[in-house]
Amino acid sequence: MIIKDHFLDGEEIKQMQTPNTSGEFAAGMPDTIVIHFTAGSSAESSAKHLCRERTKASAHLVIGRDANIFQLAPFNIITWHAGRSSWETATGEERTGLNKFSIGIELDNAGELNDNGNGKYLSWFNRFYSEDEVFLGTHRNRNIPSHWHAYSSEQIETTFELCHLLCEHYPITEIVGHEEIAPGRKTDPGPAFPLERLRTGLLSEGRRPDLPAEPVVELAERAVVSASQLNIRNGPGAQFEPAADPLIRGTVVKPVRQQDGWTEVEYTVKGWVSSKYIEDKV
Repeated sequence: MIIKDHFLDGEEIKQMQTPNTSGEFAAGMPDTIVIHFTAGSSAESSAKHLCRERTKASAHLVIGRDANIFQLAPFNIITWHAGRSSWETATGEERTGLNKFSIGIELDNAGELNDNGNGKYLSWFNRFYSEDEVFLGTHRNRNIPSHWHAYSSEQIETTFELCHLLCEHYPITEIVGHEEIAPGRKTDPGPAFPLERLRTGLLSEGRRPDLPAEPVVELAERAVVSASQLNIRNGPGAQFEPAADPLIRGTVVKPVRQQDGWTEVEYTVKGWVSSKYIEDKV
């Protein structure tokens, strides 16, 4: 995948055209990337929505859960993704209206979910998600944890790769979440997205921003399943196929390694489970 004349070039890219733009960036721009979630039901439906004139919103990219990519505008054109926004840059510059400084990336993700108490979690558009598709975390602008749609590992990795590519082609010095430039108004990309890892990996001098490894942690000798049923998958994400029948509460497993909120475990088979549904066993 490369950038050619401000467009992504690659087999996995689907080009679309949004009418919701404001002409070319000023000289020296864009220097910022803003990360969003779509709060929609699919990448394609969100991309189409942002290409309707009546929507009055747009972005440069939409990244799907299976790493499919929709480009809605070239990277030298201003899109309407940030809305009312403000940010103090690393150099102390106070900015408002981040559209005119930034590339907008939308990630296919349902956003915050409601717990119905039966191991299912409901989006605002009435789709249910299972426990292994959910991330429990505290939003940076709140004090208590809540449930969020988890990002897929493929989606996160593709976002890291794309941001690296953008940093090679444009003078990017800032990477922010929508929640940071519009606090109280927006909550995306939320605590399920590793924004600090992305920011550190891309903007630290001398570091290539591949998907960073998780911090090294000492794993327990044994762990026990705490959910009533826990899917065990062939990879670290809800998009991977089950490796075996679900594990039941009380099943003892051996943790092997962790990645992006998932733990590889050994049982009668080896597979990946959501880390928040196993507990260390003394």
